[in-house]
Amino acid sequence: MNRVKSYRGKPYPLGAALYQGGVNFSVFSHNAVAITLEFYAGAQDDTPAVSYQLDPQFNKTGDIWHIYIPEITVGALYVFRADGPFAPEKGYRFNKKARLLDPYAKALTNTSIFANLANGKFPKCVVIDNRFDWQGDQPLNYPLKDCVIYETHVKGLTAGPASGVRYSGTYRGILEKIPYFKQLGITSLELLPIHEFDEFESYRLNPQTGEPLKNYWGYSTLGFFAPKASYGSDQSPGICVQEFKEMVRGLHRNGIEVILDVVFNHTAEGNERGPSISFRGFENSVYYHLEDKQKQCYKNYSGCGNTVNCNHPVTRQFIMDCLRYWVIEMHVDGFRFDLAPILARGRSGEVLANPPLTEEIAEDPALAKTKIIAEAWDAGGAYLVGAFPGARWAEWNDRFRDDIRRFWHGESFFANSAATRLAGSADLYLKSGKKPFNSINFIACHDGFTLNDVVSYNTKHNDANGEENRDGSGNNCSYNYGFEGPVVNPAIEQVRLRQIKNMFLTLMLSQGTPMILGGDEFRRTQDGNNNAYCQDTELSWYDWTLKEKNAELFRFCKLAINFRRQHPAFRRPEFFEGLDHSGDSVPDIAWYNRSAKPPDWQRLDKFLAFYINGDKTEMLSEQNDPDFYIMCNADTKDTSAVLPPLASGKRWARCVDTSIPSPDDFLESGNEEALGTPRVYVLPARSMAVLMAK
Repeated sequence: MNRVKSYRGKPYPLGAALYQGGVNFSVFSHNAVAITLEFYAGAQDDTPAVSYQLDPQFNKTGDIWHIYIPEITVGALYVFRADGPFAPEKGYRFNKKARLLDPYAKALTNTSIFANLANGKFPKCVVIDNRFDWQGDQPLNYPLKDCVIYETHVKGLTAGPASGVRYSGTYRGILEKIPYFKQLGITSLELLPIHEFDEFESYRLNPQTGEPLKNYWGYSTLGFFAPKASYGSDQSPGICVQEFKEMVRGLHRNGIEVILDVVFNHTAEGNERGPSISFRGFENSVYYHLEDKQKQCYKNYSGCGNTVNCNHPVTRQFIMDCLRYWVIEMHVDGFRFDLAPILARGRSGEVLANPPLTEEIAEDPALAKTKIIAEAWDAGGAYLVGAFPGARWAEWNDRFRDDIRRFWHGESFFANSAATRLAGSADLYLKSGKKPFNSINFIACHDGFTLNDVVSYNTKHNDANGEENRDGSGNNCSYNYGFEGPVVNPAIEQVRLRQIKNMFLTLMLSQGTPMILGGDEFRRTQDGNNNAYCQDTELSWYDWTLKEKNAELFRFCKLAINFRRQHPAFRRPEFFEGLDHSGDSVPDIAWYNRSAKPPDWQRLDKFLAFYINGDKTEMLSEQNDPDFYIMCNADTKDTSAVLPPLASGKRWARCVDTSIPSPDDFLESGNEEALGTPRVYVLPARSMAVLMAK
């Protein structure tokens, strides 16, 4: 490219802004003494074609450096360099030789930093055109209480050889799976990080194969505004932005939301020994928490080497600009914030009672209808489940995961805890003014065992991760039912399948917002690896042959999801009161023991039953719903449960019984089996039954 005359430019918007006839570039740095903007002719070039030195007297407003260059067009490739003091002990890490990515870059070229540290190849920022024919699309923004979230990985969903798609491992591959998502019945996709990251960041080898391990999950961001280029089917610079938008538009057209897992708690620059890629090279002490006395070192509340200084005003503005961009320009429906308590930490690292950033996210007008979901713990000891600041924030509820797993695996005296989780976890959320739907309920997620592995392994098997099985949690609340791993024993297989059904159905019938780990509906396995962050292999990729192999389970899960979505009794906007205020004799929920009497909560063990009053549901939802009676027997012995009486003219009908062979385990709507007038229902060991009043 030829050098043309440049102009002063404007400080806002930050990043590269395309105008008719040229591009305005703008970047923040408080302590830099010089900023250079370089353009490259090709993505793999090491030598710039043209450079522009920004004049601090002319190309600077306050702490923002800016320049307007005519004749720059869409697809132009650029990086910055920043010169200034290099004094790590004071928090300064400027290096005029280091190429830096624009923090506001909307796309990057698909070049690995970490695989090319020796030869110096570096990704380039791409000038993009935000214009796109959305064809009237808008974010769907369903109420949380009506959502069924499906957590998945863009690449892993379709990378396997049996995925049956043309564009495997890409945004377009997601589009090709839309008929499957609609068949299953989910409302929302929660995508593991799609912000640009470098999969070659890991230096470990798989000790079993000798192959390099990768950063598969993507929790190490390079560019927060940039969709990952390698997830595009077309690797031309910047085309990933268009393909991402096409994915969102296609999902919305079919009634499916898009929620992004975002990682504002740390970046790929790592600790003091890591490379300067972007933020560190522009203003280290603004973007990161530094140790108070040894400013060359980083506070590490993330467990990943550094911690983003989220409540510094400049960083806070950056995060808000980023969230608004993904909602306004990319049409996403919400965000799940990884290690979210870091967003609540003050500038000295303390957890604030009223953090400016979390309040701003909750109250920002442009984000008013988006979902904001917190992983409410971090690696620095903050655990805010039930107490994450802000009534609009939903939270991953790991107490639900653990209590439901432990109840169904038959641990003694977990019926009380299971009842609390089934009813919406009021013990966690009521006091802070939150609602049942603020609890994101899950049995399994990307971080841990798959649901199949919860019933197949007693311990983790992470040897392939190259950390001698030291990584990953040792507290899995799992049980293998007699043999570790895959079995041919039909008795063990039968109990494992039943337990998967029990836990999945419990998830769907609990108050709160359910989240499914993708593939659990057909028994996806990771062979007992509970920390597959580095496994970009068939270990993590979905094996779609399992859908046919486990067609019985897929049918069950599909019907369970539909049952939840059909009945507002399981999607209440308010907590149960458990009391009668209407003059009749039946409260909104009533709990029972095997004799249909109020349970002694001090002695209740391995059996749980509750009655939901459909009339009280109608008062909240304006939709009529029948009464339900749900029984859970987590014991290894069969039990007989007395059924509570119904009003005259009504009788119980069986909807679900996980002890019965398929397809009679889950009877489709309209085909429920009337029970006549029995007083007792025999519930076999490790099974769950749902009755409906008809």
